[in-house]
Amino acid sequence: MVYVGTREYKLGRMKMSHMIASTIDELHEMADQLGIDRKHFQNKNGKPHYDICKTNKTMAFKLGALEVNDREIIYHLNLLK
Repeated sequence: MVYVGTREYKLGRMKMSHMIASTIDELHEMADQLGIDRKHFQNKNGKPHYDICKTNKTMAFKLGALEVNDREIIYHLNLLK
């Protein structure tokens, strides 16, 4: 399952959200479907995710991602450790 955070933060003029998944393979598969280059994958401190813009966030929902709050993002990231 792929999850996208409700929180949006600014990166330049864009609004971004975190995208995580139950497995790294699912995360990369969704990124591939969204056309996100693998160089944007982040695994800081063992917390694998992509930062996605609002357009990709909308598309991720159309592809089946679930929207979750920050607490749920942290919970799912801890499961991946």
